[in-house]
Amino acid sequence: MTVELRHLRAFLAIAEEGSITRAAGRLRVTQPALSRTLRQLEDHLGIRLVDRSTHHLHLTPAGRSLRDRAAAAVAAVDDALDPGYAAGRPLRLGHAWSALGGHTVTLLRRWRQTHPDTPLELLRIDDRSAGLARGAVDVAVLRQPVDLPDMRTVRLLTEPRLATVPADSPLAERAVLALADLVDQPIAVNTATGTTTLGLWPVDAAPATVVPVANTDDWLAAISSGRAAGVTTSATAAMYPTTAVAYRPLTDAPEVTVLLAWRHPPRHPGVADLVALAHEVVAG
Repeated sequence: MTVELRHLRAFLAIAEEGSITRAAGRLRVTQPALSRTLRQLEDHLGIRLVDRSTHHLHLTPAGRSLRDRAAAAVAAVDDALDPGYAAGRPLRLGHAWSALGGHTVTLLRRWRQTHPDTPLELLRIDDRSAGLARGAVDVAVLRQPVDLPDMRTVRLLTEPRLATVPADSPLAERAVLALADLVDQPIAVNTATGTTTLGLWPVDAAPATVVPVANTDDWLAAISSGRAAGVTTSATAAMYPTTAVAYRPLTDAPEVTVLLAWRHPPRHPGVADLVALAHEVVAG
């Protein structure tokens, strides 16, 4: 059997929807037809991609591995067939939260000045690769390791970590804080893309309560409402200034390394220029 693009699109719809029924509705095909398409792909690869043994559909390890590669392949084909691609589509820069902090506006303005014919789109995508794994972006800002085939990275800068507490908290009255000062507080943790885990604290002196959130907006809401405290980097303070929370330097937390990442070969001719310009911007 020859694998066609429809097989990959069918698999990706199932992976994203977590349900063959919902995926069939999204693709406007019948459920039996979609199941046959999935089975054809599995038969061709000789592996099981989806575990149907429970009431909830789950991807197998092989399915999770294929998902990122299939998404990148479909995105590359869509780009190649896009009539606007040859005319110069925008360069897409992904981030999971806070972009490049205080450097963000400078980078966007400098790019517009130096590359007026190539728009630079900044996209927040709430996954650990900031959209790079599924081909949604050309370059991604990463604050944690991501393992993708054919990925290239460069170290851009490091960011100090900050404690974030409600503005009316007694902790907000202090100029600086230590991790131990947060032990008695519930800690808001972005479980999807954040860099904060209880591993920052000693095993025998870690906060007892975690408030899980899915993105930066929910993280800020949890802290500003008094439900939790948090740990972030200086980029968040730059991108989300607000009187509802207080950002305070953490004296004993390691800095976070910020990377730029892209797939090789680059899917957009402007990738190298963007990487070079980002280095110039953060260097001042």
